[in-house]
Amino acid sequence: MAGSGSPQPKRPNPPRKEQSNLRKPLQVMHISRKEDVQSQGDLDSNDALENTDLKEANTTKEGIDATLVSPAKPLEIVNQDKANQVEIKSQGSTELTMGDLLAQENLSQQNKPELPNYNSDVFSERTVDEFDFDEGAFLAALEENAPIGNTGEIAKGSVIGVESDGVYVDIGGKAPGFMPKSECGLGVITNLKERFQKGLEVEVLVTKEQNADGMVTISCRALALRKSWDNALELAKEGKVVEVKINGFNRGGVTCDLEGLRGFIPRSQLNEGEKHESLVGKLLTVAFIEVTPDNRKLILSEKKAATAEKFSKLQIGQLVEGKVISVKPYGFFVDLGGISGLLHQSMITNGSLRSLREVFDQGDEVKALITDLDPGRGRIGLNTAMLEGLPGEILIEKDKVLREAEDRAKKAQTILKPKEEIKEEEIK
Repeated sequence: MAGSGSPQPKRPNPPRKEQSNLRKPLQVMHISRKEDVQSQGDLDSNDALENTDLKEANTTKEGIDATLVSPAKPLEIVNQDKANQVEIKSQGSTELTMGDLLAQENLSQQNKPELPNYNSDVFSERTVDEFDFDEGAFLAALEENAPIGNTGEIAKGSVIGVESDGVYVDIGGKAPGFMPKSECGLGVITNLKERFQKGLEVEVLVTKEQNADGMVTISCRALALRKSWDNALELAKEGKVVEVKINGFNRGGVTCDLEGLRGFIPRSQLNEGEKHESLVGKLLTVAFIEVTPDNRKLILSEKKAATAEKFSKLQIGQLVEGKVISVKPYGFFVDLGGISGLLHQSMITNGSLRSLREVFDQGDEVKALITDLDPGRGRIGLNTAMLEGLPGEILIEKDKVLREAEDRAKKAQTILKPKEEIKEEEIK
């Protein structure tokens, strides 16, 4: 009864199954290396056939592996067994596993014969036949067919033809060089045939390299301008003066022609700058202020020409006479007749100098040797120490040194001239 609270009867427990029936034994699956190379599609289509082959392969493989890894056999026998197994498989079946290929590769590396010594006398001296590479002939062929005329090179040749638009010059290439009429020279050329006759030897500058036909573009005008710039640079370096003809003017100054180059003279550098229009057609003597071939900039000066002309009359070792016009902490500036030179404190005496005014003062007459000359910068270096017989003599007997300056200068010039010759050789 439910209300009586009597205990319920216990139900009998069902019999327990044996432990062996609950757990299945472990199954070991052996996958051979042959499965790695089989496609999934083949396994799906031929399950029964492939399972049989796999069992046989596993049995055979396990037997081979057990034999090969047996510690009772030495390494050489194991290698030989591997070789035999690989050979048997290769003869009996066209399919090889990856392990067989690796084993075969290792055996081939171990059994590879040693390479012979190439320095031994076994090899006879090798001769060059018609199929071998001849480096000398190859380089000669390259040189023979090398393009002639790179941009900026100077070439020489002879005129072989004249047309209305230009001149053809043989410069040694596959095709002749062509020189346009505008590049045949400086100025205007009216008759090319008279100027460039056939066979005339000319020197030209290559302005454009070979085209598809092997022809280069050349110019006599460009070569003449290059030489003019080089000459202008040299004249400016030496502080020379030149004579030019004025051919035009503008608000800033006048223009002129110098060996085909267009030069400019500012109004501030003209002696008659207020009436510079009237200078057209006249010849002026000018000096160089700036020469820049890259920018085609040529600036000249008429006023500087007078100074440059005086510089042209000076040379190293020359004895000059002047007046002290300025005293500076580092030396004296001496007026040499329109141009000034510097007598540096280190060039005054070979003795101990306590004060510059101990030797010279402003307005004193000075005789000195020129030991440094730079016309381009307008600098003149003077020296009185070389006039001394003994170190410091000018400090004690200044009048005597200046009175005998000409005789003493001759001895000093024998020392300065060899040094100057060495400098000129270094420059060359």
